[in-house]
Amino acid sequence: MKFTNGYWLLKDEMKAVYAVEYASHRVNGKEVTVYLPSSHIADRGNCLNLPMLTLTLSSPMEGVIKVSAVHHAGALYKGPFAEIQNENPEVVIEDTEEALIYKSGSLKAVLNKTPGAYKLAFYEGDTLLTESSFRNLAYMQNTKTGKNYMLEQLAIDVDEYIYGLGERFTPFVKNGQVVEMWNEDGGTASEIAYKNIPFYITNKGYGVLVDHEGDVSYEIASEKVERIQFSVEGERLDYYFISGKTPMGTVEKYTELTGKPALPPAWSFGLWLTTSFTTNYDEETTSSFIQGMADRDIPLHVFHFDCYWMEAYEWCNFVWDPATFPDPKGMLQRYHEKGLKICVWINPYIGQKSPLFQEGMEQGYLIKKTDGSVWQTDLWQAGMGLVDFTNPEAVTWYQEKLKTLLDMGVDCFKTDFGERIPVKDIAYFDGSDPVKMHNYYTYLYNKAVFELLERERGKGEAVLFARSATIGGQKFPAHWGGDCSATYPSMAETLRGGLSLALSGFGFWSHDISGFESTASADIYKRWCQFGLLSSHSRLHGSSSYRVPWLFDEEACVILKEFVNLKCRLMPYLYGQAVKAHVKGTPMLRPMFLDFPEDKACDTLDKQYMFGDSLLVAPVFKENGEVQYYLPEGTWYNLITGAKVEGGKWRKETHDYHSLPLMVRPSTILPMGNNEVDAAYDFADGVTLILSEFAEGAKAEAEIPDLQGNIVMKACAQRHGEEIFVSVEGGNGNFSVKNMGSGTVVVK
Repeated sequence: MKFTNGYWLLKDEMKAVYAVEYASHRVNGKEVTVYLPSSHIADRGNCLNLPMLTLTLSSPMEGVIKVSAVHHAGALYKGPFAEIQNENPEVVIEDTEEALIYKSGSLKAVLNKTPGAYKLAFYEGDTLLTESSFRNLAYMQNTKTGKNYMLEQLAIDVDEYIYGLGERFTPFVKNGQVVEMWNEDGGTASEIAYKNIPFYITNKGYGVLVDHEGDVSYEIASEKVERIQFSVEGERLDYYFISGKTPMGTVEKYTELTGKPALPPAWSFGLWLTTSFTTNYDEETTSSFIQGMADRDIPLHVFHFDCYWMEAYEWCNFVWDPATFPDPKGMLQRYHEKGLKICVWINPYIGQKSPLFQEGMEQGYLIKKTDGSVWQTDLWQAGMGLVDFTNPEAVTWYQEKLKTLLDMGVDCFKTDFGERIPVKDIAYFDGSDPVKMHNYYTYLYNKAVFELLERERGKGEAVLFARSATIGGQKFPAHWGGDCSATYPSMAETLRGGLSLALSGFGFWSHDISGFESTASADIYKRWCQFGLLSSHSRLHGSSSYRVPWLFDEEACVILKEFVNLKCRLMPYLYGQAVKAHVKGTPMLRPMFLDFPEDKACDTLDKQYMFGDSLLVAPVFKENGEVQYYLPEGTWYNLITGAKVEGGKWRKETHDYHSLPLMVRPSTILPMGNNEVDAAYDFADGVTLILSEFAEGAKAEAEIPDLQGNIVMKACAQRHGEEIFVSVEGGNGNFSVKNMGSGTVVVK
C-alpha cells in the first residue's frame, strides 16, 4: 500500500506519525523497550499532545531479533500469527551515550540516540545489513476510511535484490513489485498466489519475517526506490530480522524458527500419474493407464485419483462414486499388488448435496456467519460450506472420514484448496478473527490431514500434496505449484514459483508435468518430463486431457522412461538431500545464489537451479532445443552426456530430448544407485560414487541414508597431487568408484 504521492508528499487522506528520535528505554530481562516521540523534544512542553511510538526488541533465537512497533498498546492483539520456536538465547544489551545496542549472537540492532535523528540499524558483526531511519517507521491514519496502519521501511543497498514471499510467479527478483499477502486461487499466470509467506530474503544474506494475521502489503522499491516497505492494518507491527550470515544460512535459520520440513517417504519421490481433473474415467480407464505404463516399461510408483473419484456435486463426501468405482477396496488392493501407492484428492469444502453437509451443520462443524447460520457459496460446489478447523471436534470428525479411506487402502492425500476463505460476517468456533484465519486456515487444514497420516501411517510415511500454504506450512510436505498452462512461458513461470517458494522455507515442491490447462504439444511434454523428473516430486497431471505419454507420441514414452530411470538411480543422492532438507531446512530445488553467494552472476538467475548440493539443472525452454545457462567457476561435467565444461561463463547449447544441462558440481561425490525402476530401495547396496573434477586439496563428502533417513554410509574424498583418496564408512562394502575427472583414485 502506498501512503505518499512521490517521495515527499503524503496522500491527502493520510495523517502520519513518524518515529523521530529516541526519548528513553526500559530493560525487562532480555527485552528492551524504546520510546520514540513523533517530534523533536526540545523542552518539557514538547512532551504534551504528542503521539509516540513504542519499539520493543527481543530475541527468540540466536541470530534473530524481533522488532515490535506499537502505537496504541491497548488495541486488541490477535497474535502471534506464526508458531515460533523460542530458544531463549543469551542477549547483550549495551547502553552508551550515542546508542542503544541489542545483540543476539553476531547479529546486532543499533538504535541511534542523537536528538532528531531516529535510526535503527542492523549489523552482522560489523557489517551493516540495512536500516530504518528518517520517516521510515510510521503510524498512518486514513482520515477518509478511519483505518489505521503501521509501516516499516528498510533500506535496499546498491545491487541488493529481494526474493521469496511465497510461491510467486512474477519476476523472480521482487524489486519494483507490489506484493500482497492474501491467499487466492490465481494460477501461475497471475500475481495472485496460493502460498503467501510474509518472509523475504536478500542477496546480502539476511531475511525478514512479518508476523501478522492479515494482509501484509509490500512496496518493494516501488514507492521509495531505496526502500522495501511493509505495512499492516492496525496499531501494531511485528517482524523478525533473521541473519544466518549467508543466504543459505538464513533460509535454514528461518525454518529453525518456523519449523523444519518433515521427511517424506522415499517412494513419494517416484513417478506419480493422475486421472487429470475433468476427464472421463472409471476403473477400466485407470487400469488401462497403469497397464499401459507397464507395457512400455515405464516405472510408475503412485497413482492419484482427482476430484471425480467422488460423485459430482458431493465434494467432499469421501465416498467412492459407485457408478465409476463399484469395488474401490478391491481395486486398491489390485493396485497395491502391482506395487503402487494410492493418493486421492480432497478439500475442506462440503457441498450441500453431500450427506456430510447436513451432518456437519447439525454438529456445528462448519464455519458460521455472525447470525448463526452456516456460511455457504455456490463457487466451486453448489451450496458448499467450510469445515471449521478451530473446532477440535470438527477436526476429529474430518479426520475420521479420512481414516476410513486409509483403512480401505489409500496411502496419502492431495489437499487442494484452502484459499479464498471468507472474512465478512464470519464467526469461528473459537472466536478467531476472520481476517487472521483467511491465510491461516490452510495451516490448520493441512495440519489436521498430516497429523492423521503420521498417526496412521507412522512418521516418515506421511506425505500430502498441498496447494495452499502459509508460514510454517513447510512442515507438511510436499507442496504443489499447480494450474500452469501447457506452454514454455508457463513452464518458466512455474520454475520461478518453485524458486521463490524454496526461499520461503519449503524443502519439497512439485508441478504439473506438461502443464495443467489445455494440452501440451509433444515437444513441450517431453521437455517438461525432463524438468519434472528433476524436481523433488514428479507428477503427471492435467485438466481436461490425460497425461499418459503415448497420447503425445511414442518418443514421449521413451523420454519419460529414461528420466524416471535416471531419477530412480539418483535416489541415493536425492534422498540424502531430502534428509538434509528435513534436518537443516535446506531446500532441495533452489536458486543459484544460495549455493554461490559470492558469484554476482547468480543473483538474478531464474531459468536454472541447483538440485541439491551437487547438481545444476537448466531446463530447455525452446522448441529448437537451445538453452543458455550460466556455470560458476570450476570444471563441471554433464551427467547425461559426459561432456566436460569449464565454468565462470555463460553457455549456449542445443540438446535433443534425451539430454539437457544436468551438470555435476566441481569437487563433488555424487552417489548413484543400481536400481532404475524403484524409488525406495537399499541405497547403499551397489552404489556408485561418481567423482567430478577435484581441484588440488579439494575435499568432499557424501552421506547415504536408509529408507528411514538414517545415515548408513559416508564417503569422503580429497585430492593430493595426482591422487584422489577415497574413504568409505558404513555400508556393506558393495560399492564402486567412477572418476569423471583427472587424477588417479585411491580407495583407502
